[in-house]
Amino acid sequence: MRLFAAIYPPPAAVADLTRRITGLRVGAASAAGVKVRLAEPDHLHLTLAFLGEVPDDRLVDVESALGLAAQAFRDGRAGSPRLRLGGGGSFGQGRSTVLWVDVRGEADALDTLARLVRDGLRRAELPHDDKPFRAHLTIARPGDRVADADVRADRETLHGYVGPEWPAGELLLVRSRPNAEPRYDRLAAWPLCGAHH
Repeated sequence: MRLFAAIYPPPAAVADLTRRITGLRVGAASAAGVKVRLAEPDHLHLTLAFLGEVPDDRLVDVESALGLAAQAFRDGRAGSPRLRLGGGGSFGQGRSTVLWVDVRGEADALDTLARLVRDGLRRAELPHDDKPFRAHLTIARPGDRVADADVRADRETLHGYVGPEWPAGELLLVRSRPNAEPRYDRLAAWPLCGAHH
């Protein structure tokens, strides 16, 4: 099964961002019927580690590794990291162009959590993508279906975006089923702040 570890922003943050995306040129293109593949609001997430295909019988090992990472993270700090979505940019060019939104606030806490998660996966000899961690939310995959000038304009708009602040309350293990309509099933969750709040 295809697995990843992620944090999901709360509905208020997603709603605020969705309003901003609708006002972007990629949003207008999507509304006009261009296939720019905007992210589904329910699917917006911050990937901390992408495991890819994991044999079913190792699921318990994955859950154990993530549970330990979340516990180590909780032990190291007082409360949930406070984050906000803001800023952004684009990766890639031509057909592989992706628009993303940045993460502000206590983003260094996410770096720590991602490191703990990946260390745990490595110790358990579980597969995972070793690309350097960069907290971001993918919001659209316009590819080459939108003019470069429009992507640039959207990037500028995103630079000025700042969403509401929210606490990152839990680490989630998610299964993705890539189809024409990708599905994401939340398999397990671990709190990121101690019970003494």
